[in-house]
Amino acid sequence: MAESRGERAAAHSIQGGCMANRSLPLATQMGVEVQTITPGDQKNYPKQGQKLSMHYTGTLASNGQEFDSSHKRNKPFQFTIGLGQVIRGWDEGVIKMSVGEKAKLIITSDFGYGAQGAGGVIPPNADLIFEVELLEIL
Repeated sequence: MAESRGERAAAHSIQGGCMANRSLPLATQMGVEVQTITPGDQKNYPKQGQKLSMHYTGTLASNGQEFDSSHKRNKPFQFTIGLGQVIRGWDEGVIKMSVGEKAKLIITSDFGYGAQGAGGVIPPNADLIFEVELLEIL
């Protein structure tokens, strides 16, 4: 059966265009995706070099196993954004959030801990999911 021009165009856009990336497993995409859970003030966004206070829970994308949480310590995590004090996925994801925002950061291993993993709790090449809240810019 012959394909129409429209069917060929649709097949091409799904296989090779923007739609193709949406169907690929997380591990074949690179970077960080920010999914807003609760919007912040949408006015105050961190800038490189500013110190931030955050709450977070980190889990492995593969099985949902929690590996760390500031909530369990009952103490917000503080760091300076954009200086490499945290994994690249945090530096590039959190800077897109506004104060008060709660979001999910979906981070591929190359923007996380890479081939080395971390601390015996994050295996090599692990994709990560962090639920984070930007409490304040200090």
